[in-house]
Amino acid sequence: MILENKNVFVFGTGISGIAAAKLLQRENANIILYDGNDKIDENDIKAKLPSDFTGKIVLGVVSDDMLHTLDLVILSPGVPTDLDIVNKMRDIGIPIWGEIELAYYFSKGKIVAITGTNGKTTTTTLVGEIMKTYYESVFVVGNIGIPYTEMVLQTTENSVTVAEMSSFQLETISDFKPNVSAILNITPDHLNRHHTMENYIAAKVNITLNQDQEDVCVLNYEDMELRKVGETLKTKVFYFSSLHTLDNGIYLENDEIIYSVENQKTLVCNINELNIFGRHSYENVMAAVAMSISLGVPMDFIHKAITNFVAVEHRIEFVTTKNGVKYYNDSKGTNPDASMKAIESMQTPTLLIAGGYDKGSEYDEWLDAFGEKIRYLILLGQTREKIAETARRHGFMDIIMVDSLEEAVEVCANKANRGDSVLLSPACASWGMFKNYEERGTLFKEYVKKLSDVEVIQPVV
Repeated sequence: MILENKNVFVFGTGISGIAAAKLLQRENANIILYDGNDKIDENDIKAKLPSDFTGKIVLGVVSDDMLHTLDLVILSPGVPTDLDIVNKMRDIGIPIWGEIELAYYFSKGKIVAITGTNGKTTTTTLVGEIMKTYYESVFVVGNIGIPYTEMVLQTTENSVTVAEMSSFQLETISDFKPNVSAILNITPDHLNRHHTMENYIAAKVNITLNQDQEDVCVLNYEDMELRKVGETLKTKVFYFSSLHTLDNGIYLENDEIIYSVENQKTLVCNINELNIFGRHSYENVMAAVAMSISLGVPMDFIHKAITNFVAVEHRIEFVTTKNGVKYYNDSKGTNPDASMKAIESMQTPTLLIAGGYDKGSEYDEWLDAFGEKIRYLILLGQTREKIAETARRHGFMDIIMVDSLEEAVEVCANKANRGDSVLLSPACASWGMFKNYEERGTLFKEYVKKLSDVEVIQPVV
């Protein structure tokens, strides 16, 4: 589709929508930038756009007459695909692309695409770091916070684009075709948006939609759903495993990560060389290594990158020690499965701060992961009553309700013993109380660092 002079409706005024509008402006499209929230100040939107932006800004209701003039719709990932207005566009026959699909229209070079319920950001960041050791031109984009459309015109035939892909982004792809894809894991999440687990899985598997036998898909052997998926794909399938030895795959054996092809084994590294810990982290490393080998990166370059890599911000991030208590920020633990991995990583008695926006998750498995490790559960946000009820049903009674994150930190400081850990791992989204998980994690760190570091010594009597 030639975009020049086409009437393109960009649905959403967040970072994806703004980046898409900027790209379309350069292509001389006739842009309608739309947001359903008519309370937004139009000047705030204009402040994000180039001063020479020539498109229209429309807020609130869209007329049927306008819809019938459209040649293309670009849907931001935050916009549900089953909204009435989207269904109406679909019924009219207007092509509906996601921001990722728009970027792919212009993209050059090799593409690595990564999805999964948990571990996407860490793995995407790590793959990007590996690629930068070997390739001169590398772009890390997508759900990680940098819109693909913002960077795509800089790509060349010799560049590598590493894209983190959410289920929301994958709902709206059409021709997007990565050379290497990965699905790290699939556990229940975003069911308030996808409605069923089957829909959620289908969105994730869309990452392979256009791949063929020349392409590679990396899958988690420990995820039974993904083993089923692997049997249906047209791509070359390469597994990683943290619990099984694989003749063809990459796996963890004792403390060593081994890459095996037709039972010819190569030592990747010893996990004690890494700066990240926990089985989930080793799985992320294995997936990243498999993807990087698939794009031709030599093992010595890979080894250097993975042993220099440190954890991404907000993912089991050590903050500081106060009065003998260690504080960890896992604000990116936005669903029960992600939070379980953080809990499993704790090596000491732990006070857990949790709760937030309700995405339709259940918390039974998460509660079962507590074992003897969690001393107190400090709850806040929309889900606190739901989580507390589940906790009591599982026999966990050491629950403290709070009204703010700052209060949660203060409660933990008062309740923690020397040698304990305090873990922010909400198992819920941040919406409603915070702009995003980054803001939640940043505030947590600020509140922790403000705590006094003077230990109170009780008098001997």
